[in-house]
Amino acid sequence: MLQAVSNAFKLPDLRKKIIFTLIILVIYRFAAHVPIPGVNLEALRLVFQQNQLLGLLDMFSGGAMSNFSVMAMGVYPYITAQIVLQLLAPIIPGLNQLNKEGEAGREKMNQYTMLLTIPLAALHGFGQTWLLTQAGGAGTPVISNFGFQAGTVLPTIATLLTLTAGTMLAIWLGQLIDEQGIGNGISLIIFGGIISGIPQRLAQMWVTNPVLIVVFGLITAVTVVGIVLVHEGQRRIPVHYAKRVRGNRIYGGQSTHIPLQVNSAGMIPLIFAVSIIMLPGVVASYFTNSSITFLRGMANVVSTVFDSGGAVYWLLYFGLVVGFTYFYTDVIFQQQDLPETLRRQGGFVPGIRPGARTAEYLHGIVRRITLVGALFLGIIAIMPFLVQLLVGQSEMLLTSTGLLIVVGVVLDTMKQLEAQLLMRHYEGFIRRMR
Repeated sequence: MLQAVSNAFKLPDLRKKIIFTLIILVIYRFAAHVPIPGVNLEALRLVFQQNQLLGLLDMFSGGAMSNFSVMAMGVYPYITAQIVLQLLAPIIPGLNQLNKEGEAGREKMNQYTMLLTIPLAALHGFGQTWLLTQAGGAGTPVISNFGFQAGTVLPTIATLLTLTAGTMLAIWLGQLIDEQGIGNGISLIIFGGIISGIPQRLAQMWVTNPVLIVVFGLITAVTVVGIVLVHEGQRRIPVHYAKRVRGNRIYGGQSTHIPLQVNSAGMIPLIFAVSIIMLPGVVASYFTNSSITFLRGMANVVSTVFDSGGAVYWLLYFGLVVGFTYFYTDVIFQQQDLPETLRRQGGFVPGIRPGARTAEYLHGIVRRITLVGALFLGIIAIMPFLVQLLVGQSEMLLTSTGLLIVVGVVLDTMKQLEAQLLMRHYEGFIRRMR
């Protein structure tokens, strides 16, 4: 990997792409520290110490939400829009057809994603700001002049427009990386925000107990190896293509394979699961001081059951991750429609009849290999609980979800870099031949 980066810097065009990517990430980090006016930073810090859901949102904003900056929502609304459209594609025939129209269909889907991102960003901005306002309490409001009462309408609209504009700016920066840099821009935006918190955690561990740095460094290294193995793991299904004669030319006749990923769902099941598992506890926290005895009692029970320090919470979390992994993998597999694609191209799996039998065969294999990916994601999800049992502290260098994102982004970026190097190698060889 280091050799690939070294070779890339020797080529002027690739060096320019890498430097451009780094500059965009620096610009995003600067913007992440520009706070919205009227924010009580001390009250905000206390709220983040008491609310895990905000910690999850802060991760996707690249640490910008803990400062409640103009980039507080990061690219999270854009990711939500992508997930929503992916889930709606099998239901809405028009969206399903766009997925089959190649590059033109992808461009149209990107337009729909951007259009859906704007209202989602405004909605998320209102929800996050209201959540912070309620969590801060009346005595220590995190944000003043927020709401739709008399005298607060204009400040509220200004706050929502600022947050929405910040999200669109983050998406634009990500698209600039896609066009002129190296790697996936949106993923790198999230990646930069996640790793930006490592120095602070290292400093905290150094002050608390320097030995923890070594312990958590080893745990992180072992976890990274496991993530890489599962991320790169695949089952290759052999495929033969029948010979077809058109005029004086013969097409097909070759053999290849279909790579079925062990974990084709990525980090999406973790996002779904953690959002659902945290929601009851967050809602219950608003009723723990209710004047109604029944509501107060129910809120205390729910808060106890969904307490992140309890075993019930982590068992539910593990089960949700496994379930959502199967669900999302099925959605992706149906969207790809591999059996139909093989039929149109004249391909077939040896020993399996084309059509419904091929679909049943491939679906069965996907279900079996997904079990490994689902269990692995479940273990990654409950890693803080397992670490707590081993060393008595769950504060890791990176959260398990963050580590999964970081490793995935690094692997994808290195693959793109190696592809660029390979392409330059062939171009240089062609020039020498000429």
